[in-house]
Amino acid sequence: MATQNYSNHSRIVPLFHGVLAPMLLLTLIGSIVNLVKSWDDHQRIYSASLIVVLTIAALMLWVFCRVFSLKAQDRAIRAEENLRHFAIAGKLLDPRLTIQQIIALRFASDAEFVALAKKSADEGTAPKDIKMSIKNWRPDTYRV
Repeated sequence: MATQNYSNHSRIVPLFHGVLAPMLLLTLIGSIVNLVKSWDDHQRIYSASLIVVLTIAALMLWVFCRVFSLKAQDRAIRAEENLRHFAIAGKLLDPRLTIQQIIALRFASDAEFVALAKKSADEGTAPKDIKMSIKNWRPDTYRV
């Protein structure tokens, strides 16, 4: 595996993002086309509308699976980085830091973590800028 850095740190799951998402979108388009074509056919309208509803439900499930797992992971990252900051600096992270800033800070090495956290809280640095300013990248290979 290549060394993780800013340019390759995002995680894409090919079957989830590259196969399932397009399949669901194509199914939604096909089900809507089917519903429109069967609008005047009282024999097919119920099944066509049911397929559209089920496809929308599947799309919502796809989105919620991703959002809920990331939200749980964000909470774990916040706790881990708070503990890490306490172990290094003897105090908790600044409460002005947003969860997105804390998530970006997790990539900073211990040597630059405290100073970068302080700077980010004081200046309101954007998460992208935090990641780009990290000199010694600390990889996170367990992110979902």
